[in-house]
Amino acid sequence: MRIFLCQHNPIVGALEYNFQKIITGYKKGVEAGADLVVFPELFLLGYPPQDLVEKREFRDAVKNYISKIASQTNSTGLLFGAITEDDDNIGTDIHNSAILCFDGKVQFVQHKTLIPNYDVFDEMRYFDSAKKVNVFEFREERLGISICEDIWNDADYWYKRRYTKDPVNDLIKQGATILINISASPYSYGKRTNRKDMLSSLCRNDNLPLIYCCCVAGQTELIFDGASMCFDNNGKLVKLGKAFSEDFILFDTEQSYEEIRICESNFEEEVYNALVYGLRDYCKKEGFDKVVLGLSGGIDSALVTCIAVDALGKESVKVLLLPSKYSSDGSIKDSIQLCNNLNIDYVQIPIQGIVDASLNQFSSSGLSYNSITEENIQARIRGNLLMAYSNSYGNLLLSTGNKSELAVGYTTMYGDMCGGISVIGDVYKTDVYRLVNYINRDSEIIPKEIINKPPSAELRLNQKDQDTLPPYDILDKILRMYLEENKEEFEISDLIGNADLVKRVLKMVDDNEFKRKQAPPVLRVSQKAFGYGRRYPIVQGWRSNNN
Repeated sequence: MRIFLCQHNPIVGALEYNFQKIITGYKKGVEAGADLVVFPELFLLGYPPQDLVEKREFRDAVKNYISKIASQTNSTGLLFGAITEDDDNIGTDIHNSAILCFDGKVQFVQHKTLIPNYDVFDEMRYFDSAKKVNVFEFREERLGISICEDIWNDADYWYKRRYTKDPVNDLIKQGATILINISASPYSYGKRTNRKDMLSSLCRNDNLPLIYCCCVAGQTELIFDGASMCFDNNGKLVKLGKAFSEDFILFDTEQSYEEIRICESNFEEEVYNALVYGLRDYCKKEGFDKVVLGLSGGIDSALVTCIAVDALGKESVKVLLLPSKYSSDGSIKDSIQLCNNLNIDYVQIPIQGIVDASLNQFSSSGLSYNSITEENIQARIRGNLLMAYSNSYGNLLLSTGNKSELAVGYTTMYGDMCGGISVIGDVYKTDVYRLVNYINRDSEIIPKEIINKPPSAELRLNQKDQDTLPPYDILDKILRMYLEENKEEFEISDLIGNADLVKRVLKMVDDNEFKRKQAPPVLRVSQKAFGYGRRYPIVQGWRSNNN
């Protein structure tokens, strides 16, 4: 069977736009001589549609578009993701479904069986599980169609499974001759290799070819990397879609192909490309063609500036230099050098006069302030000016804080946390250096002075980050174990060898949940990012009452 995969980028809720994508891709597949054209999970709606599916008007529109799509099919099959409804009055009555059309009609519907409810997934809120799965006979093959999570429960691969059911195994028992999985699987580094190994194991063990069609998109925090895969019945990866780009793949299950052994690049290249793509797609879908950020002379804002230039082009990036009396001459000079290296425009607005006027106005009213107030007011004045530029010129403001800072609250609300999107809020400080060295791999784009200087917020005289925080290499080890590996305090203490330090860091993480709740959306590149996929209470007494 000749199968044509359309690895496309939908927009959540934009039914007409997604409909046109489906029809255009289908026509290309027909022209390519395909027997079946395949689109990703929930493609007609975009993923994740969230509470849109609770709107009757929206669901009715989806139903109409399904009929409209089916009416434009000929003898070539078209498989795509959408929602369907039943009327058994149990649960939500809404299903995440794979729709198979040909000859002008919907011919077969398979609902999703395994409904994920962890990390960034909350599909149980919206969708009912399939009561059964069935193979479908088409062009002398028996199609075993599944949806995303359905294929992530193979007993032969996973040491511990999330579900008792295995819908793909049920399809195999029913005599499936080809497995097809339509997916919207969010990106995190390392997941693609894991995905390849899992799917390869399944094909090899069951001696079946498998088609895995994944969407490529930036949907607010979530990044979908595409990289759709086709495996032969020996478990060899033989077709691989582009990463972070739309693509078409034609796969003939009867043809022999060379094996593709590597599906994922190194950490620096992968994560950098993911951040560039996530920012570009966010701006495009939100209608921003220009961005602005504050360039401080530090490594974080330098990295975000480079990402922005690669995402949108140098003509679309504006930076403001906002020095105070604590800003070193080197920071200003280094920032200007970076702008010159990238050939981007900058504006310098000294803020000390505004800082002095604000503090004088405060104290002249009979109020006193401390050193923290003086530090934070500088950050907030910078945030105010950056937002003023955003309001005046229509540029989206980018937040430049890293994951380490967000974790422990080394940030200022309504100051450096201002922005429409947090570009590196899921990148630890130690990984910031890795990405910067990747940028400079061929030539010095980010000045070495920025890389080599001790990290500092420059909000007081001779300030260094390590005056307040542990060294970043130690801090990031603790944070990684706590946030991503979900280790307990005693486990981390045993590994770090400093129980008091671990206790202090974890308390900082817990105490600053209120700040993170007010942060902009964070582009997700790890297994556990702040925001949508991490849900901890603001008001809670666990750490203080139990330690």
